[in-house]
Amino acid sequence: MSETADTHRMATGSGAGQRSAPRKELTIHTDGACLGNPGPGGYGVILDYGGHRRELSGGYRLTTNNRMELTAAVEGLAALKEPCTVTLYSDSAYVVRGMSEGWARRWRANGWRREGRKLASNRDLWARLLDLCQVHDVTFRWVRGHAGNPDNERCDQLAVAAAHQAGLPADPGYEASVAGPGARADRGL
Repeated sequence: MSETADTHRMATGSGAGQRSAPRKELTIHTDGACLGNPGPGGYGVILDYGGHRRELSGGYRLTTNNRMELTAAVEGLAALKEPCTVTLYSDSAYVVRGMSEGWARRWRANGWRREGRKLASNRDLWARLLDLCQVHDVTFRWVRGHAGNPDNERCDQLAVAAAHQAGLPADPGYEASVAGPGARADRGL
């Protein structure tokens, strides 16, 4: 991918092509972190609308880096109180390509099966992200991580700090996927 990937837009489901009131336009920066993979993890989000900034973060006691990258995108979009036009920046090629290249849509359409009939990981988070992209008009853009982008660096700080918190809750999607006999073959709910 280029330093900042080309625009990749997810069209909204309801209302696409219909006239309606203009949507608020905002920017979301996201990052995820994991101390070990799997291990304690955190996510960081910056919402920026018209110069007003809001930071979000949280974490789980046992998760993966990809789950935290997805969770950051999900939590950022879920924090919006009305349908918006969003440019979402992530340093995760997994998230950006999964949405912009249609991987997640294809997986869901195929019963969450990837090519080769293997189950896709992190199905719970991909499903939530796809659903949120039906509410919001989202453009996904990739940025190089740890390359001096102030908003990406701040999201990384938030994510790492969240991963270090004591008493983190369980990531039910991850822990359910690794609990019980045979669950490891179906990792990532």
